[in-house]
Amino acid sequence: MTRAAIRFLILDVDGVLTDGRLTLDREGKEPCKTFHVHDGAAIQRWRASGGTVAILSGRRSDAVAARAAELGIARVRQGVPADEKGAVLEGLLAETGIDALDVCYIGDDLPDLPAMAQCGFAVAVADAAPPVKRAANYVTRRPGGHGAVAEVIDLLLQESVGARQA
Repeated sequence: MTRAAIRFLILDVDGVLTDGRLTLDREGKEPCKTFHVHDGAAIQRWRASGGTVAILSGRRSDAVAARAAELGIARVRQGVPADEKGAVLEGLLAETGIDALDVCYIGDDLPDLPAMAQCGFAVAVADAAPPVKRAANYVTRRPGGHGAVAEVIDLLLQESVGARQA
């Protein structure tokens, strides 16, 4: 498997698409999340190149659903228990018909490990938990929520273009 073969990008949210901080109001509700514009632009480039994207998150958030819709991400799985992320990833593979070796999963914390172990290219963001970094094929220079997803997409697109030119 080469990184140029990656066709499916599966993203965790908290700590990957966001910086991992949770802002709660007085009632304990999560009123907002902050996403980096570079990640959104890169996701659009990825989709325009023919790549598939899914979100796989342990938490539920209206902000995530809204951002996914804005970016045209149809496959959004929220509220996935930590011990079910691997099974949900398998369901996404069955739904899309994409082989696990053609998947890049980007995570940051221990619940991401089972999904990372199943895919062809496992990525940890720079500020990921140490065991996640050790399990990764690649660790970003940028932390989660600060363009880490854009960094990975740029790498994958660059390698894909290089492979086509070779």
